[in-house]
Amino acid sequence: MAFASTRELCLAARADGYAVPAVNIVDGLSIASAVKAADSVGSPIILQTSVKTVQYFGAAVLASAAQAAADAASVPVALHLDHCPQRAVITEAIAHGWSSVLFDASDRDFDTAVAETAEVVAEAHAAGVDVESEIENIVGVEDGVGSDDPNVHFYADEELVRVASETGTDLIAPALGTAHGLYTASPVLLVDRVARLVALTDIPVVLHGGTGLSAEEFQAFIDAGVSKINISTAVKLAYMHASRDHLAEAERSGKWEPVKLFDQIGAAVEQAVLQHIELFGSARRVAVTA
Repeated sequence: MAFASTRELCLAARADGYAVPAVNIVDGLSIASAVKAADSVGSPIILQTSVKTVQYFGAAVLASAAQAAADAASVPVALHLDHCPQRAVITEAIAHGWSSVLFDASDRDFDTAVAETAEVVAEAHAAGVDVESEIENIVGVEDGVGSDDPNVHFYADEELVRVASETGTDLIAPALGTAHGLYTASPVLLVDRVARLVALTDIPVVLHGGTGLSAEEFQAFIDAGVSKINISTAVKLAYMHASRDHLAEAERSGKWEPVKLFDQIGAAVEQAVLQHIELFGSARRVAVTA
């Protein structure tokens, strides 16, 4: 099975009133577990790789693991490069068949961000790859990318849509009051901004920093028109807490069995992904084959 188009998955979700889970994975185990979760309940899924993960494993290794999981599944699976300000890494992901890339130009001045986004779109589209664009900064650092500066530079809704349209961007990642990582205080969510953007354009709107929002907050964003929701921290916590618990028990019992460690981590990641699939309403959107 070829990787699905991220844009097409999100357009279908927007039309039917749900959001596609975009899950940050860290290795072959988390890839397999995330796809297994989606496949078990008939949900499309987007596997997201950080720049650090690509650089650690190599694009070929990650693409191969994701392709193997997609081939074994009966649901559409997309492969997405998350938060990437580095043009060379984007080129590498495109060359290895990623479905989509997020060009994070939020650290550039406006004119540079627009010009480089147009260049990335041209490069990606020539290879049939979708582009998600971020020119506003979303608070919080994720895998070494981002900023803890609480001052978000917003552009006017019309300006954001104009830039996306003129550059050929396939998905927009606007600042919506959320943040990467765990919240230390209640965020001021900009649900109304999603509704305004959706009224201006058919380009799918992406929510970053989803971990920690309530079911009601997720639903409000989806009702407003968000069709892709990124989940990273929740999956990382599931992975690491399962590792910690298993190793603590191994220390206590003196039984050291790596495969059982993998089983426990995989089950925890699968459960975390299933919880978000249900929250986003994406379950049972695809017929599951026996």
